[in-house]
Amino acid sequence: MYKRLLSAAILSLSALPASADDHACGKVTIADMNWNSASLIANIDQFILEHGYGCDAELVPGDTMPTGTSMIEKGEPDIAPEFWSNSMREGLQRGIDEGRVRYAGSAFVEGGEEGFWIPRYMVEKHPELKTISGIKANADLFPHPEDASKSAFYGCPAGWSCQITSENQFEALDLADSGFEIVDPGSGAGLAGSIAKAYEREEAWFGYYWAPTAVLGKYDMVKVDFETGTDVQHYKDCITANDCMDPKATMYPAADVDTVVTERFATRAPEALTYLKQRGFTNDQMNGLLAWMEDNQADGEYAMTNFLINHEDIWTQWVPSDVAEKVKDAL
Repeated sequence: MYKRLLSAAILSLSALPASADDHACGKVTIADMNWNSASLIANIDQFILEHGYGCDAELVPGDTMPTGTSMIEKGEPDIAPEFWSNSMREGLQRGIDEGRVRYAGSAFVEGGEEGFWIPRYMVEKHPELKTISGIKANADLFPHPEDASKSAFYGCPAGWSCQITSENQFEALDLADSGFEIVDPGSGAGLAGSIAKAYEREEAWFGYYWAPTAVLGKYDMVKVDFETGTDVQHYKDCITANDCMDPKATMYPAADVDTVVTERFATRAPEALTYLKQRGFTNDQMNGLLAWMEDNQADGEYAMTNFLINHEDIWTQWVPSDVAEKVKDAL
């Protein structure tokens, strides 16, 4: 019944007549990136900018590198709602220096989160497992799926950038000396599946994961404290490098996940820009939304409607009351 109501709401949105002040901020193109959180945010931005600020907002396909390059070189699209800036830091800085793009706020107010995790039910039984020293002292609690004489650490899939960082951290933490061996999950789905399988059976699990993700929205995991603090410079200089010769353990620093806009858009639509500066999600909020998307097989548009209908407590904090009323009327 709920799905039918949401579907009806989506259909009714497309039939809404344009109001007199629509298109007041002109045509706005928004990058709809090809992963769930970015697509959800893009759809939210489109709806709020169109119905709350009178923009002629259009979604266009996007991905990190081609979108960033196009914004800098061609001035389009106008908005990249979820941009993992570390992946293109030098190019973005050049665009800023040349007056082509700017940062407009944070998509994730706490930044992207990475770390080594274990299920909460294990911590409840063995509180010492919250720390890496506790993990190493109890390595026998994490049997390897193929060799019970060894302990299992689930690494990042081969070919992903996090494979480099997680393996450097594994070496820096001397986990092999405690009997751990890296298990290659084969794929992102394989890594997620290993957590789901462990949770269903309340079995041991220890490995790398990141947030915000549907997995950390569905399964209560605890991030292991490396007891090292965070050395951001060493992380950038060595832990992220394929040829890091002397890795030293450090907690993962938060990854910058920004909203990037063209300077042209920022200049012509200051009120819309203010909204983008205010709009942002905590990792817990986005984890929950992504879990809902996965459970309901929802795309960005369907999830946007669910969000605007059921989470007014979040999005009404981003906009003035008159804009919030326009958005509610459109719903």
